[in-house]
Amino acid sequence: MRSLIMHEKIKTTSAKAKVIKPLLDKLISKGKDNNLNTRREFLVFFNSNEVVSKILNQLSPKYKNRNGGYTKIIKLKRRLGDGAEIVLMHFI
Repeated sequence: MRSLIMHEKIKTTSAKAKVIKPLLDKLISKGKDNNLNTRREFLVFFNSNEVVSKILNQLSPKYKNRNGGYTKIIKLKRRLGDGAEIVLMHFI
C-alpha cells in the first residue's frame, strides 16, 4: 500500500491487488476528514510522515467529490515462473 500511495501506480499480483483495494479505498475516504485524529490513526498504520501527508494533502482532496472507487486494476499478463497473474494498479 505504501508503494502505491507514493508512486500512484504499481505492478503486483492479482491476489495482492484484491486485498489492497478495499483497505486503500477506506483510507482515502477516511482521509477526506483532514484532522489531527485522522493523521494520528494513519501514523499508527503507516509509521511514515510522508505517506500520511501524501494521503491527507494530495490524494484525499483530489477525490473530495467522489464517493468511492479510487483505484483501478488492469490485468496485464501471467508471470513466467509460477503463472501468477500480474496486474497494474493505479489511482483513477
